[in-house]
Order: sequence, then structure tokens, then C-alpha cells
Amino acid sequence: MRSRLPWGDELRAGLGAPRRSRRLGSSPRSRVWRVETAGAPVVVKQIVDGPDADERYARELAALRLAAGADPAVAPALLGTAPGDRVLVLEHLDHQHPTGDWIVDYAAALARLHAVARPEHTGVLPRWQGPDEADAASFLRLAAALDAPVPPGVPGELDGLVHRLARAPGHALLHGDPCPGNDLHTADGTRFIDFEQASLGSGLTELAYLRIGFPTCWCVTAAPAPLLERAEAAYRTAWRTETGDELHGDLTDPCAGWLIRGDALVRKAHRTGTDHLARIPVRDWKWGTVTARQRLVHRLGVVGGMTAGHDGLSGLSALCTDMRRQMLARWPGLRPVPAQRP
Repeated sequence: MRSRLPWGDELRAGLGAPRRSRRLGSSPRSRVWRVETAGAPVVVKQIVDGPDADERYARELAALRLAAGADPAVAPALLGTAPGDRVLVLEHLDHQHPTGDWIVDYAAALARLHAVARPEHTGVLPRWQGPDEADAASFLRLAAALDAPVPPGVPGELDGLVHRLARAPGHALLHGDPCPGNDLHTADGTRFIDFEQASLGSGLTELAYLRIGFPTCWCVTAAPAPLLERAEAAYRTAWRTETGDELHGDLTDPCAGWLIRGDALVRKAHRTGTDHLARIPVRDWKWGTVTARQRLVHRLGVVGGMTAGHDGLSGLSALCTDMRRQMLARWPGLRPVPAQRP
């Protein structure tokens, strides 16, 4: 059944009557239209019913209002709202096909998005939630299922990792799902859309996406090392320019955190109530461009390399290397994740 465009009296009063509308593709959690108005085309997004629909709407609205403080812009302008219908009216942006080195501009824009939030914005959005003790325990059970011996110090290392991530300082505006597809590459730079999972926390949490392979996303990529270094340098430069401060900390803990989160192997709608790491030994499943086992093998390789010689995670390095070796031996058909986005 065709959904009716939710353009009520409050939107008519502010933006006039819509002339034409066309439904656009979107996630099952929202409905999106391109609408012609007297002034210019706009995008209408409606958060659909669900147990967390009101929270998702509130998060996106708060994030868009914060993001409006960036100059140059890092998100579409918010033109109107209809809270009763959970509707946002946004500036329409023309997306261009990303270039081969798209992650460089993406990373700089991500830093500027993160930098718009200040200490006084504490409480405007929830704090980012990292992995917990249950994630660490599930990861260790997976190691046992793969016949990878757990070095004696690893349980303590994972406990320390979980606690460090929970206390990670920062008040950055985190997108929550900064994936290929939630970035628009325009003539005026990269803009981000779909802030339903926005939060506040350490910007390193999302800078890690580039290195660990976009863990919450349908589209996994592993950029070549020189391009990855350029992108991370662009993020740090933009952060310094916007905040006047250096970016403190490295990406080891955030990447290790994404590794042990089983819910980062499935799409958003499937992330509650199931131990997805426990499913890995018995079945594989496709999500987007790769399978769950491909995602995990990639993350094990990244974290195994990053933690080698690390004071607090050296045992995890050995375990990651062994788990990856066992997976490739057990499932030799697993291919590397793509180097470029589709």
C-alpha cells in the first residue's frame, strides 16, 4: 500500500503546499520522500512506529540541531518538523558518485561533525554505549569453539578494555551509524544523514570505522594503508582546526571494542537478544557486501596487528592471530573484504 505523504497543517503553514512527491528507498525504520515545493525540492523523513520510534526521532532532531553549528555544513539543513507525526523536513542535496579517495574528505567531515558538540551539550543526547562483560565472555566462548587456546591474561585484558571504553572521555557528536550510504558527497563537501542512533562520546569510536571496516554497516571496506593514513591524518587535522586541540588517544581500544561486539555482525533490527558470535561456528550469513565470517576475519586481522606488543592487550593479539588462522583453515573459501565501496 502506498504511504500518504505526512504533510500536515504545520508544514503547510511554514513551507507551503507540496506540488509533487516521490517515495525514496529507506530502511524499514523510516519512510522518505522527495517533495517539490514552491521554493525548492526538500526531503521528508518520517520515523515509523516501533518501540523506540520516539527515541530515534528525538535523537535525530537533537543531532541535526547540533550539527547545524558546523561551517561548512556537515548535514542537511533542518527546514521543518512535525513532532506529532515524527516528521523531519530537510534540505535536498545532490549526491555525486564518490571518488576513489572518498574516505579522505569523509574523515575530515566526520571530524567537523564530531567537533560541533561542546561540554555544555552534555545531556542533549545519550552517552555512547560500548561493549560490556557479556560481549567479552561471548568472544572468549567463540575462541574455545574455534579451538583457539586463550592465553591466561586475556580475560583480564578484555575486562580492562571494557572498562576503559566505558570511561573514555569526550563529548563529540557521534553519528551512530556513519556508513557508506549515510554520507552524501556533494559539490560542497561531504554531508551526513540518518542520525537516529546519534550519541555523545569519544570521536575515536567512529574514526575507528575506517580501520576496522565500518562495523555497523552493510558496506564493509578495507582501504589500502596509504589511503587509510591520509584519511586518519585528515581527521586529526580537521579536529585540530575546529577545536584548537590535538586529538588524544589512539585507535587500538576502539577497534578492539568493535571486534568483540557480536551485534556488529548484523543489521540494526537484529541487534538485541541474540549472541551472534555464538552463531559463527555453526553458520555464516550475508549482510550487504560480505558475510559475517568475512567481517570477523577482517577484524581479527586488524586487531591482531594493532595489539601486537601492546602493554595491555598483547595476549589479545596472540588470540586474534590464532582465531583468524583457525577460521581460515576451517573455511578456506573466505575472501578478503572489498578494498572499495560499491
